[in-house]
Amino acid sequence: MHSCPMHSCHGCPAKGVNRRQFLAGLGALGLAAPGSAGLAYAAPWRVKRALAAAQAAARQAPIKTPLKVQPVLTYTISQRREATSWRPWGGLLTEQDAAQEKERIGRELAGMARAGDFPLEVLPLAVAQTLEQAAAIAKGGHDAVITYAAGGAVPVLEALTAPGHWNLMFVRHRSGPVYLWYEVVHPRLLRKTVDEFSHPAMDTHDIVVDDHAEILWRLRGLYGLKNALGKRVVAVGGPGGWGAGGKQAPDRARQVWKFDIRTVTYPELGERIQRARQNSALVKRAHAAAEQYLGQKGVRLETSKHFVLNAFVLTEVFRDLLDEAGTDAITINQCMGTIMPMSETTACLPLSILNDEGYMAFCESDFVVIPAGVLLHYISGRPVFFHNPTYPHDGQITLAHCTAPRKMDGKTLEPVRILTHFESDYGASPKVEMRKGQRITSLIPDFSVKKWTGLQAEIVDNPFLHICRTQIDVAIKGNAERLMEEMRGFHWMSAYGDYLRESGYAIRKLGVDWHNLSA
Repeated sequence: MHSCPMHSCHGCPAKGVNRRQFLAGLGALGLAAPGSAGLAYAAPWRVKRALAAAQAAARQAPIKTPLKVQPVLTYTISQRREATSWRPWGGLLTEQDAAQEKERIGRELAGMARAGDFPLEVLPLAVAQTLEQAAAIAKGGHDAVITYAAGGAVPVLEALTAPGHWNLMFVRHRSGPVYLWYEVVHPRLLRKTVDEFSHPAMDTHDIVVDDHAEILWRLRGLYGLKNALGKRVVAVGGPGGWGAGGKQAPDRARQVWKFDIRTVTYPELGERIQRARQNSALVKRAHAAAEQYLGQKGVRLETSKHFVLNAFVLTEVFRDLLDEAGTDAITINQCMGTIMPMSETTACLPLSILNDEGYMAFCESDFVVIPAGVLLHYISGRPVFFHNPTYPHDGQITLAHCTAPRKMDGKTLEPVRILTHFESDYGASPKVEMRKGQRITSLIPDFSVKKWTGLQAEIVDNPFLHICRTQIDVAIKGNAERLMEEMRGFHWMSAYGDYLRESGYAIRKLGVDWHNLSA
């Protein structure tokens, strides 16, 4: 972690800068604080650039908190005894074997960390040979433990894998000296020598044999879950949930996901919009950003430019709300009407823009599906598409909404037509032309947070029907007939790429059943 007062970075959960940091940033550019003698000697263009840079730095950056992982090797060196069984299964027979195994694990962990593309902190390898060592390690400040179970007694492993953190276990078959717990992890640790599973903090999905790539995708799921749990979300107009089934969604989001939901009322939003319009510097900055957006390759304006200019002013207001709440997630309730007269545009384009910049910005304040969007955003490392599904047929389904991000792969801006919001025929809404042939992951949460469904699909068309503006027809990869029976809730979340394994692994940690239709 490092201080970056004059620019924002994605390597730390930035909280913005205070006035002292702001002035220090000016000093770093060779400028003194406003009102001091030193400022008079700076060229005006340098002052303007410094102020703009410092102001940008003060914005709340997208929050990405690394997953902290503690690897632990468990083993025992047995002593020979005549005419009796004196050693258990396992290839660590001497301390020299153990030393070589520690080096092997270090190389493998380093390679795994290099292959990861999400914030991951792997702590130095620890060793637990006694119950006291295991208990001390388990109390460390990590998020997850990877137990390299070469050997060791049941109480040692139970202490290491106790509740309080997430647990993975790695055992060797052919990747090195065979491990004892390759034989007995299922009957002794998970089932306690009976038929029923009883481990309080592990199940069969937490056991990995030989392949560190199998550990890495699980860690990605846990990274997503860590960042989703406790997420603070600004809810303009208050939290809600779609339909009768969604009435308890805000409370369930608080209970299951530990969400911290901060309400901003519409009267307050209206006052903020009025103040923003009276701020000539803000309006000038917003209009310049709008012109830059409209000048990008692949952007077609098919609504009034006035709506787009107002949308960029509204985006600045939303940024202020995120700054003040110290978070990177926002949702808009009553976006089909209430916000339009006061903003003289729609929230569609601002939400699209914020998603492209790495924030999480959702319409409708539907806390049935918002947790899925937060989780999938962190697991994929990309913007996610909040949308309505339609009725599946002939192996296909149409997915549509008016707030789609353009940077769906996290890098490339897809072509977009800026139209009115469909239902109101008002404002500015993006019709993103998503990439044909692209595989996507879709998460389908239920109302009661008891069973989630996921599927893979492939984008086959970007139609232009009389429905929400961004529209994709997708071919379902898997049991399309079963989808009709398994659909729960209403809204879905989708992202470019295949993240079903990670999503299912994470959601099970909350005690939610998972059904992968594309398995």
